[in-house]
Amino acid sequence: MKKSAIDQATLLIVLAAFLSMVFSIYLWFFQDQLSGMFVGIWVPSILSLGALLRRR
Repeated sequence: MKKSAIDQATLLIVLAAFLSMVFSIYLWFFQDQLSGMFVGIWVPSILSLGALLRRR
């Protein structure tokens, strides 16, 4: 893959993790705390998947 494609993929993974964190905070404070915790555990999962895919 080209360098720019790797940078775009990294940006996409980080953006997905960030949006998950923001959504988790929103759920925690404005909806249901349990749902906020559930979505909050997506963040390390998304980042781990991104790291795994980047190693390939």
